[in-house]
Amino acid sequence: MPGELFPRERSDPAPGAVLLPDWLTHAEQLELVAACREWARPPAGLRTVRLPTGGQMSVRTVCLGWHWYPYGYARTVVDGDGVPVKPFPPLLGRLAVRAVAAAYGPDGLDGIAGAEAYEPDVALVNHYAEGARMGLHRDREERVDAPVVSFSLGDGCVFRLGNTETRTRPWTDLELHSGDLLVFGGPSRFAYHGVVRTLAGTADPALGMTGRLNITVRQSGLE
Repeated sequence: MPGELFPRERSDPAPGAVLLPDWLTHAEQLELVAACREWARPPAGLRTVRLPTGGQMSVRTVCLGWHWYPYGYARTVVDGDGVPVKPFPPLLGRLAVRAVAAAYGPDGLDGIAGAEAYEPDVALVNHYAEGARMGLHRDREERVDAPVVSFSLGDGCVFRLGNTETRTRPWTDLELHSGDLLVFGGPSRFAYHGVVRTLAGTADPALGMTGRLNITVRQSGLE
């Protein structure tokens, strides 16, 4: 019927990559948005990342557990105010462990490197204002190949999941919306990926935010 809403379903866009739409409850989304506001406060707060080429990323970022900078990790905000990075929140650890189990199921955990004994210890929170994007890149600074867990909040986006060899095709474009969970591990762990565009104005007003928040949770393998 016209106007009828159909539930969005799980998909497996590439080997080891799993999209679970609407995985976060509304209450969990509200909790995470409130937490992101606190994490964004200085010191070690939200910052604009400058690349070695001199350019600036269009997203703004805050790090938890370990501080990511192009292209490594540190315990202090080496490219910002220099203070210690904020601790990795237990909230994100619990959610990420649940997320990996939900994505792969009990029978699939042993087929994905690092999934069964997943111990996340770092998170990057990216805020996409209208027009912000993320170029295709690989997450290679971690010393283990455990899965990456990605939570979406606020505005939707077009997320591009590429291949492990080049920034060129083949790739798959996915629409991610608030509450969606994307996990990529195994053969897709080091795939190129990025955000082609944000879908401005699509956030639920009840979240009380503008733009898009993306929280990626990882296991660093660092000590």
